Amino acid sequence: MCGVAGYCGVDSSEDVGRSILTDMIGALRHRGPDDAGAYVDGNAGLGHARLSIIDIGGGHQPMSGERDATWIAFNGEIFNYVELRQELIAEGVQFRTQSDTEVILRLYEKLGGRCVEKLNGDFAFAIWDRTRRELFLARDRMGVRPLFYTTVGGTLYFASEIKALLAVPGVSAELDPIALDQTFTFWFPLAPRTHFKGISELPPGHILVARDGRTEVSAYWRLDYPEADDPLDGDEAAITEEVRALLVDATRIRLRSDVPVGSYLSGGLDSSLVTAMAKALQPDRLTSFSIAFEDAEFDESAFQDHMVKALATDHHRFGCGTRDIAEIFPSVVRATERPMLRTAPAPLFLLSRRVHENGFKVVLTGEGADEVFAGYDIFKESAVRRFCARQPGSHSRPMLFKRLYPYLPGLQNQQPAYLEAFFKARPEDLHDPLFSHLPRFRNTSAAKVFYSPEMARELQGYDALAELRERLPQDFSRWHRLSQAQYLEAAHLLPGYILSSQGDRVAMAHAVEGRFPFLDHRVVELAARIPPRLKLKGLREKHILREAARDMLPTAVGNRPKQPYRAPDAQAFSDPSAPAWIASSLSAERVREQGYFDATAVAKLDAKRRAGRIAGYRDTVALTGILSTSVWHDSFCQRKNETNVTFLGGHHASSRHAAIAGR
Repeated sequence: MCGVAGYCGVDSSEDVGRSILTDMIGALRHRGPDDAGAYVDGNAGLGHARLSIIDIGGGHQPMSGERDATWIAFNGEIFNYVELRQELIAEGVQFRTQSDTEVILRLYEKLGGRCVEKLNGDFAFAIWDRTRRELFLARDRMGVRPLFYTTVGGTLYFASEIKALLAVPGVSAELDPIALDQTFTFWFPLAPRTHFKGISELPPGHILVARDGRTEVSAYWRLDYPEADDPLDGDEAAITEEVRALLVDATRIRLRSDVPVGSYLSGGLDSSLVTAMAKALQPDRLTSFSIAFEDAEFDESAFQDHMVKALATDHHRFGCGTRDIAEIFPSVVRATERPMLRTAPAPLFLLSRRVHENGFKVVLTGEGADEVFAGYDIFKESAVRRFCARQPGSHSRPMLFKRLYPYLPGLQNQQPAYLEAFFKARPEDLHDPLFSHLPRFRNTSAAKVFYSPEMARELQGYDALAELRERLPQDFSRWHRLSQAQYLEAAHLLPGYILSSQGDRVAMAHAVEGRFPFLDHRVVELAARIPPRLKLKGLREKHILREAARDMLPTAVGNRPKQPYRAPDAQAFSDPSAPAWIASSLSAERVREQGYFDATAVAKLDAKRRAGRIAGYRDTVALTGILSTSVWHDSFCQRKNETNVTFLGGHHASSRHAAIAGR
């Protein structure tokens, strides 16, 4: 894991190019504190900040290929690099290092851009082809590792994080209103859009080629599902065994490392299964990490204890309270570089800090299982909504919603009329391709009432839902309804929010690499072909995965209902002893100055906050979103240079220049 940056475009002096790379990599050193390097060749340059995990002594970057004709800056891991290396050696290729980085270069020299099709890994890399005078960028299939780019004065700049792009002369930080509106609809902007005007994200499964002042972006892989009546052949037992075998192999290759690999252990099915597989593959002492919340509504410590006892891991559990979340939240926003509607990334930010303090650079995690094997309540909710729509006015059918959300005490106390209204499926909704997600999108969008008149005018005529509908794949209508809902989660929410704000960005803020066995593309492709009836069986989510894990987990964990990872939201900001930045961010003066939200409406919301009366999804989303947008604005739009130099209180740019200069 590392940070990459670079440029391709107008010719400049080597000194100017190296100076720009120094500043860009300086902004990324939290991602790669172990080493740094830069390479300049006329109108192109590559920079790298390294977190050393594989071939610690020989993996310095940027790395050159055969006769220095190609150069690479690589962020991530190629988990099948051992097999690929053996194949290339058998064909006569000679290697100088033991790193997975060199494997990419040798594949590129042989296959060109098609090299990405051979890679099983989480990656974002840049290759400068000196012969073709061409820059090649690529991002992994599921979007685990980030990559952003922008163009200034005819030169394309790219980097692992937007902070590095803001270090480039001429790049400014200005909010994109449509990105904010998409966030207040979906929780994230739709790639390639980012919250920064003029700065784009390379979408998952895409490559970018820049040559002679032209840039072309194209997809090399897309998430796909069979038609509704064309499921995977085979009986349940055979499919269960195939799932299990592939997951074990995906975990096995993700244990490849020259440094110790730990595991996150939340107590849920997914992280517990990953940890159990890892322990079976390396029976010697395994270190696991988890969070314990003060509030019992969010805490899963009892299930963590079941797993620690069953596996005998060396377990480290860290407490997290509402005060901790409130204090760290501004740093989380700076790490994720975006407004957020939830505080869930904050405890994971704190957890990765503790992992780093315990000397670990790599952890396995269970993310992706819910999207791939249909574990979220939203999948069951969609089925129940369709069931209720077939008998409008029923008093008994809406009671099924209580079975979906046993961990939400407020919902359990509601009457059938409220449940029917909240989850209502209108007749016209039944044919909407976004049917499964309409309640979430509409309830989140309710917080837009806090927009300022200026923001509302700026967005007049724009419809985020309409844009998402237009982006759906051509075959979407032929997929099973469950597959449609899974696609919306896996292709959009997963890379747009979970793998970014709750994954790469909060982990790499402390130089910790997360590895995701459930997101091995072989697992993803297999799961997509599994009949929906074996993923969601009645109201039993992840049925096929539970069957695959049956003899690897304690019954209390393997059969527990899904409880999604959550953290206190409004509670974190409403404590009387809350940090001063919260009141400052909600002040009428600050709100008017920034111009995104209506000062009068925010003042009323703040009064509720101070009285401890924030209740309901709309106000909770609004409070978190307004606070995070304010912090985002102050961090990037007003203090660009300060943010780049002192990000997270880490390594200062002035001390980094010497590490890069002269390489």
